Amino acid sequence: MTSFRGRWARFSMLAIPIALAACVPESRPNATSQPSAPAPVPVAVVSVPVPPPAPRPVRAAPDLLSAAVSEAVRGFGGLAGAAVRAVDEGWTVEANGRRLMPQQSVSKLWVAITVMEMRDQGRLRLEDEITVRRQDLTLFHQPIAYLVQKNGSFTTTVGGLLTRALTQSDNTANDRLLTLVGGPAAVRDVIANKRLGDIRFGPGERLLQAGTAGIEWRPEYSVGGGFQTARAALSPERRRAALDAYIANPPDGAAPLAIADALSRLARGELLSESSTRVMLETMARTVTGRSRLRAAIAPGWQLAHKTGTGQDLNGRNAGFNDVGILTAPDGRRYAMAVMIGDTTRSVTARQQLIQTVARAVVAHAPGRTGGAAAN
Repeated sequence: MTSFRGRWARFSMLAIPIALAACVPESRPNATSQPSAPAPVPVAVVSVPVPPPAPRPVRAAPDLLSAAVSEAVRGFGGLAGAAVRAVDEGWTVEANGRRLMPQQSVSKLWVAITVMEMRDQGRLRLEDEITVRRQDLTLFHQPIAYLVQKNGSFTTTVGGLLTRALTQSDNTANDRLLTLVGGPAAVRDVIANKRLGDIRFGPGERLLQAGTAGIEWRPEYSVGGGFQTARAALSPERRRAALDAYIANPPDGAAPLAIADALSRLARGELLSESSTRVMLETMARTVTGRSRLRAAIAPGWQLAHKTGTGQDLNGRNAGFNDVGILTAPDGRRYAMAVMIGDTTRSVTARQQLIQTVARAVVAHAPGRTGGAAAN
């Protein structure tokens, strides 16, 4: 009888060649054959539906506010429009808010935003030095002109010019910044790229005012009342025709609704970086012009960051009397608003009262308000 050890030895000798044969490929590759590619491993794909972004909650606009704004604009003698947008709640109130109105110095906002956009891109700093020379002088309101004429030039910083342009509405400070950023085309590009809507930007202060008056700009008009003297020499017919043309199709025209929307987006931090947004709003809050416009109507505890604009007069007729800004209630709710008068023969007091009426309506009827409007 064969032992177990013998049987196992014979089995191993037979099994090993069989196992080795199983490890050898059926055909040995030669110089021309290629190994077959491994079969692709199927990838499991799981489709997870991504819901669209939740829309920002929009409350209905207060009926009393809507009625008050409409009544104020409708009852004003002249071309006017107003818009109010709740920054945090999304509702909008407007009366003739889609009509293009002359901005005048309101357009300094778009130069400032262009400056801050370049800051966000690292192309300039607010601390950068910049020099204003005699050839940079413009016309009308330019407090910086005294400093330039006194020494032949004046060196400050980009931030210094920005402050002068927004808080004092200094035309020369603004136009020097306009040159710095690349001229009107650069500002128009920012307006378009940020999709600010029905907002135009004109050719700069000198050409805008000369065109509105009906004369061609000359450098000597910048000082000594030269512009006013040349304008006074024009015939009434020529001045009237130029003013009519400007009002009908203002190169710096903007719709109050578009401005209110742009200010709302600025306040929410959608246009600039957080630090640039803060600089813009804090600078606008220090505005000293237009004390009898929006600022005259806000109640205690409310805050205002704003920009005014005032156009030329011809025999009591005005083209451009504006105030736009952001009102902040004591509870923190914010309201972007624009009140614009494009053409009127009403008195300065009546124009101021229209702007105040709209602001008082916001204070009185906006949700979450506290207290009434300030006294006259």
